[in-house]
Amino acid sequence: MAKIWKIITFYARFTPSYSAIGYYARRPFWRTLRPDLSGHTWLVNGGSEGVGAAAARAAAQAGATVIAVARNPDRLREFATSVKGPGQIVPEMADFSLQSEVDALLGRLQARGVKIDVLVNNVGCMLGKLKVTSEGLETSFVTNLQSHYLLTRELISRGMLTARASVIEVSSGGMYNQPLLVKKLNDVGTGYEGVRAYGLAKRGQVVLTRYWRKAYGATDLRFYAMHPGWADTVGVRRSMPRFRKILKSVLRTEAQGADTVNWLAAARPDQAQEDVIWFDRKERTAHIYPHTPNSPDTAEDLVAFLEANTQAAGFGEARAKAPA
Repeated sequence: MAKIWKIITFYARFTPSYSAIGYYARRPFWRTLRPDLSGHTWLVNGGSEGVGAAAARAAAQAGATVIAVARNPDRLREFATSVKGPGQIVPEMADFSLQSEVDALLGRLQARGVKIDVLVNNVGCMLGKLKVTSEGLETSFVTNLQSHYLLTRELISRGMLTARASVIEVSSGGMYNQPLLVKKLNDVGTGYEGVRAYGLAKRGQVVLTRYWRKAYGATDLRFYAMHPGWADTVGVRRSMPRFRKILKSVLRTEAQGADTVNWLAAARPDQAQEDVIWFDRKERTAHIYPHTPNSPDTAEDLVAFLEANTQAAGFGEARAKAPA
């Protein structure tokens, strides 16, 4: 009975805000977004479907050249040809569950002299069963967080971000119930819980964003973490079928979920709070439960852990250290 009541309370509390209901309630107060992104280059991972594809499509339609990264070549090509606009989609293959593929992607882009104006770290996954990669890491952890760190760190250290670039982490409401627990990340032991692993990594994205902001606060670089709300994406259909069945009629579209990504890139707002996540074009606290701010770990602990994984895999150690 207690579990049922918890589920009822959860849906009653968050559905009005995170679903399309909240989006339509807030949208009348927003200015119409019509940026001119001619000459801009975006990099969107997880860019062939879902929120990533919607953000990439909007950017290309506003004139940007968007490097859309995904692991499925057929889906990438199909998406690229579907986008019509003054900008363009440039497909790039990489599987973000493997740091080696992220490193190879970086090498290809660097060889072409690419400079990124907007990086959207969107790729992610939620697994039902434990899956360990050939590099020895838990798949959802490395896809949702570890590879985001490697990509961002190397774009910075190789000088591949423009001086006023924005880095946007697409997090999730899954992080709200999890504090930062560094030792629980990359859990490859028994008793694996896919939902918890996903939530911990998504919390890690928000904390990592806070770290980047502090490290580069004296520059014109911008770092944001955002929550797209509850959108009817392919990932939700694949990983959360019961959730989708219950809320299908009120889930957001992928474009509605991506709205705040594109708004952040265009508006580049200042951030007043230290521990913040953006949702529906507004700065909001990253904590809704009292237990999640009480973590024994710091942002520096998280980065040290991520850096150790990158060093152990042999990627990037000779180029630059993560900022202290």
